[in-house]
Amino acid sequence: MSGTPRLPLDELGRVVGEPARLRILQELLGGPALPAGALAARLDLAPSTVSAHLTRLHDAGLVDIEPDGRRRLVRIADPAVAAAIEALLQLSDEARVSSLSGFHRRALMREARSCYDHLAGRVGVAVTDIARERGWFVERDGGWALPHDEDVDEISDALGLRLSWTRSPRPAVRPCSDWTERVPHLAGRLGKSLLDGMLDDDWLRRRRDDRALVVTERGRERLEALGVSGF
Repeated sequence: MSGTPRLPLDELGRVVGEPARLRILQELLGGPALPAGALAARLDLAPSTVSAHLTRLHDAGLVDIEPDGRRRLVRIADPAVAAAIEALLQLSDEARVSSLSGFHRRALMREARSCYDHLAGRVGVAVTDIARERGWFVERDGGWALPHDEDVDEISDALGLRLSWTRSPRPAVRPCSDWTERVPHLAGRLGKSLLDGMLDDDWLRRRRDDRALVVTERGRERLEALGVSGF
C-alpha cells in the first residue's frame, strides 16, 4: 500500500475503526483526490481534526497526500485499500438518515456512484449484467477474465466509447462487491476504462459534494440502446 510498511492487523483495525477516519476513507472512495479542507467541510469537522486523522491514515499507508500550493490533496493510496473499505461497507448496514437531503443523497448513491475508479450502484450492476450477457468477460478459475487476452475493441465498438487501455500487473477485470446492490460489479482495468469513457463522453457526471454520479440525458439514451433502462 503506497510503499508504506503494512501494519499488524490489530493496529490497522484501530486506525480504520475510528469513526471519523472511516468516514474520510468513504468520502475518498469517489476516486479523485480531494482537498483536506473539502473533507473537513463534508464531514463537518474542524480542519485541525481532519489534519490529525489524515496524518494517521497516511502513516498507515491508507492515503496519499500531495501538496498543491497552499492545499493538500488527499486520495486513497491504491485499489487494494478501496476494495477493503468497500468490503467493510458490504458487511454493514447503511447509516440512518432523517432529512430530505439525506434521503436524496442516498437515492443518488444507490443509482450510480464511483467505487474508487469504476462504476457502482444500480447502473454499475446493470452494465455488468450486459457485459456478462454479451461475453465481454468470462468466469474462469473462480474469477473473471477477458475472453480474448487484452483485446477490448469489441467492447469499445459496441458502446461507441473510446476506451483507454494499458497493460499492467493489475487484473484486467475482476468482481467487486457492491455494498448497496449486494452483487458484484465490474472492477479492474476494464471497470476503470468504462467509467473513464462514460465520463469523457458525458454519459455520467460527477457531483460536487459526494461520490454519486448523475446519469445525463445522453447517458440514458446510450444505456437504453444497450438494453439498460429505468435511470
